Amino acid sequence: MATLRLHASLEEIPAAAWDALHDGRNPFVSHAFLHGLEATGCLRPRWGWSPRHAALWDGARLLAAAPAYLKGNSHGEFVFDHAWANAWHRHGIGYYPKWLVAVPYTPVTGPRLLAVDADAQRRLCEAMAEETRRRGLSSLHVNFLPETEDRDVPADWLARLDVQFHWRRPIGDGAPRWHDFDDFLAALTHKRRKNIRAERAAVARAGIGFRIVHGDQASEADLAAMHAFYCRTFMAKGNSPALTLEFFRHLARAMPHALVLILAERHGAIVAGALCLRGGDTLYGRYWGSDIDLPGLHFETCYYQGIEYCLREGLSCFEPGAQGEHKIARGFLPTLTRSRHFVPDPAFAEALAGWCRRERAATRDYLAAAMQHTPFRDDPAHPAAVA
Repeated sequence: MATLRLHASLEEIPAAAWDALHDGRNPFVSHAFLHGLEATGCLRPRWGWSPRHAALWDGARLLAAAPAYLKGNSHGEFVFDHAWANAWHRHGIGYYPKWLVAVPYTPVTGPRLLAVDADAQRRLCEAMAEETRRRGLSSLHVNFLPETEDRDVPADWLARLDVQFHWRRPIGDGAPRWHDFDDFLAALTHKRRKNIRAERAAVARAGIGFRIVHGDQASEADLAAMHAFYCRTFMAKGNSPALTLEFFRHLARAMPHALVLILAERHGAIVAGALCLRGGDTLYGRYWGSDIDLPGLHFETCYYQGIEYCLREGLSCFEPGAQGEHKIARGFLPTLTRSRHFVPDPAFAEALAGWCRRERAATRDYLAAAMQHTPFRDDPAHPAAVA
């Protein structure tokens, strides 16, 4: 008889058993990434993160699992539910702690309900919903799950949509249509092509060169510089940087081929950088920072160098992070992201169902409007928005 167990650390679940539940193409759900966050001081209860990973066991065999956390706030999630928390508060009921299935600080779509088969996934969902009721929690949330999982979630779990901007390499006659950056530029309108070339030329004239290293090639100085850039960017926005330098070192050791650092240099010194992770066919842009204020440096470091990397390495997709309509002009098209939410209280669930329905309609309208600003020429084979 399969039973649900909650684990206060991923250390309690063998890495081989956890990683056997997914195909390894998304680096963020790997045991190495998730356990690394815990082991290197990135997740702290006072910051709202208390691991409570859900695992469905049949004796010693792991049938299904989900990276899950009791949350004391809504920070670091990127699916915003502050209005929901206010609604609970107005009724004199506590919204926190809630139970969240997600990758901390990571707005990246990927597997969330890991399972050996569809039946195990269904049983995991049922067991987690029952556990949410039993503990008296306000809600259970599954953020940034793929459409394939979304279709199999119980129908009474509320659905929400949002939009990100992703670069995709088109396929024509069974083969990639772009082989280098010039091919990509040729697919754009004249105005957008001219603007991108001007941005890149300005950075080159400033004497900026680029060095791209994977984790096994990154020196201690490379990792320290990237962590300093990350911290500077977060503090400039009034946020506390949660990821530690030891976590960056951990990624380089434990995921050497997945970690990609894009380092901008001038006169032999690293002046800016972007940290990315590489999956099966996708590059994921995560963090960036700079020591200097140079027009176009952000776009070159975070977007154009990543596109060139994908074209050179044969990757088909580049996800540079959440938000940012300015990405459209640079070849990133609107793409839907999904989340699901189980609310045990029937009155709250009924009220939120209408709210979610209106939000989904507005999100689809926004996606359609954003697609009217595509930078690509009138070419029926150009990448389409993923709906």
